[in-house]
Amino acid sequence: MRFELFIALRYLLARRKQAFISLISLISMIGVAVGVMALVIALALMTGLQGELRDRILGSTAHVYVWKSTGFEDYRADVARFKREPGVVGAGPAILGKALVSTDRADAFITIKGIDPLLEAEVTDLGQVMLRGSVQALAKTGTEGRPGILLGRDLAEQLGVSIGDPVTLMTPQGTLSPMGVMPRARTAEVVGIYALGLYEFDSAYGMVSLEFAERLVSKALPDLIQLRVSDIYAAPAVADRLTRSLGEGYLAQDWADLNQSLFSALWLEKMAISITIGLIVMVGALNIVSSLILLVMEKSRDIAILKTMGTSSNRIMVIFMTQGLIIGLVGTVIGGSGGLTLCWILDHYKLIQIPQDIYQVSHVPFVVQPLDFAVVIASALIICFLSTIYPSRQASKLDPVQALRFE
Repeated sequence: MRFELFIALRYLLARRKQAFISLISLISMIGVAVGVMALVIALALMTGLQGELRDRILGSTAHVYVWKSTGFEDYRADVARFKREPGVVGAGPAILGKALVSTDRADAFITIKGIDPLLEAEVTDLGQVMLRGSVQALAKTGTEGRPGILLGRDLAEQLGVSIGDPVTLMTPQGTLSPMGVMPRARTAEVVGIYALGLYEFDSAYGMVSLEFAERLVSKALPDLIQLRVSDIYAAPAVADRLTRSLGEGYLAQDWADLNQSLFSALWLEKMAISITIGLIVMVGALNIVSSLILLVMEKSRDIAILKTMGTSSNRIMVIFMTQGLIIGLVGTVIGGSGGLTLCWILDHYKLIQIPQDIYQVSHVPFVVQPLDFAVVIASALIICFLSTIYPSRQASKLDPVQALRFE
């Protein structure tokens, strides 16, 4: 064992005349541990929430949207063209509109999305999240020749409908009559119920076939083409490349651009929480400063004896820096281990439930990223190291003559 480490451990573990200094060291260690644990948990919470929202949004929507000012006259040719683009793995058309859906039990304003049942599975996870029925059922007519519609789980519960039940769809695009424009009402049959896991889609979207959507909202051509890419983080580059290569009349936007405000707010909140909770580590570091200053005052005679025996000022400084680092290291290890354990328990057993209609997820996920964990540990150790500099320098500057004069 090195000389400096031996002396530092002896000062840290040996019984002292003043137990108050040992108590401050213990409080410093606890403060660092609590700060590190809280910071690990907070970062895991924000990372998990951001990742869960991102996965659900990308499962419910496409990665890139392409609009054309004149509309897509032959969307199948455009779909085949986009699939040949590098990084694009799926494409499908869509028509969007608003409607009032009515049953005998309730009414609700929803967004109508017209899709190609065969191509939608290449773009979103709709085919994988069907609770009852199937997406392919949209291509067939229901009983009495009624077109089909897919409803989200929450919307179906609100309307009180199940597979085979009829619903009435009323759209603002109506027919001209002597009484003015009369809203158009069509009857559809529920052929499937899905659960995408995003409350916005499960409670306010109705999926119909592309042909039925064209008649329902009076549109002859699809509004847009949806694209799925192999790498979600390459979606902005794909959208920029398409905008440049397709020329005028085309506009491409990626999922990050469309949800920029949401993820910017989550990132800002993550940073704010990290800075706020990081102050706890600063409090622990200040306690390390105070405990080392008191220790230097108590061990002034020992320091003077070590110097008269030939110990250099630099080695004296290293002794007290080592002692402070031991306090910070033990606190950081305890806090980091406790934070990882608590995050695993909270995430595995889904202990924290939250309102899904507000936060889009049913429970708080905790995901510890290796980079975030490494940054927390490194930051805590650096703060603890910086807190040892001043008291250690004071110890190294101690004059042995002055220290031993009155002993």
